[in-house]
Amino acid sequence: MGELDDRVAVITGGARGQGRAHAITMANAGADIVVCDIDEEIATVPYPLGTGDDLAATVESVEKAGRRCVAIKADVRSRDQMNAVAERAMDEFGRIDILVANAGIATYSTVASMDERMWQDIIDVNLTGVFHSVRAVVPYMIERRWGRVIATSSIAAKMGVRHMAHYTAAKWGVIGLVKSLSLEVAGYGITVNALLPDAVDTDMINNPAIYRQLMPKKDNPTRADIMAMVASGPPNSDWIDPAEIAEVALLLASERGRHFNGEAVTISSGRSAGTT
Repeated sequence: MGELDDRVAVITGGARGQGRAHAITMANAGADIVVCDIDEEIATVPYPLGTGDDLAATVESVEKAGRRCVAIKADVRSRDQMNAVAERAMDEFGRIDILVANAGIATYSTVASMDERMWQDIIDVNLTGVFHSVRAVVPYMIERRWGRVIATSSIAAKMGVRHMAHYTAAKWGVIGLVKSLSLEVAGYGITVNALLPDAVDTDMINNPAIYRQLMPKKDNPTRADIMAMVASGPPNSDWIDPAEIAEVALLLASERGRHFNGEAVTISSGRSAGTT
């Protein structure tokens, strides 16, 4: 018996990284999975985004766990596309029990030099995309009077970060959305929580653009340079494996997590010790 036997989870940004880890972990716990991802590039994002091939690899991993998986090309910036994801999930499985609103992007600029498009893309994906996902799915949970909503925020939501004011603003907004929604739907047996990880070892930070942010004084820093720098820091300050975040999400999605509601759960290797 798995903790999520016969549950259905919808996971945005599910082609790779944290999204794929959530899909595999929840499938191993017994859930059937619906994943979506953009399968195209966003001009302001300095690294490749999830592809159709990546989605297919997630499907294969879920099926190896013995569960069904439906993959959909969808952009969380579009309310219509997220409504279509929810409708497809209902058509395929007849229910939606869990939403992991995970899709996100990261870009880098000072406020003084940031253009409107870069600002708007971050807000549209990282904040409005969570709203679109929630808005599409929660009415079905209300009908069933049970549900789990888990949104990916960031430890950056509790601090300022140079060159990422747009990102931190969006992730702060996710916490406000989560806390407010949790009050609205608690009476229907639905819990709503946010995950606030520190650096997770995914393509979002494992790319040359973030290497340059982390080591601005070094020409063309590599992953090896970054890992050496991280290893020289405090114990347990290495980048977090996506599977570790997925285990926390599993707790929140299961009956064991029923007393978590409106929470901002940090997984930060101690960085949150310096925040409120």
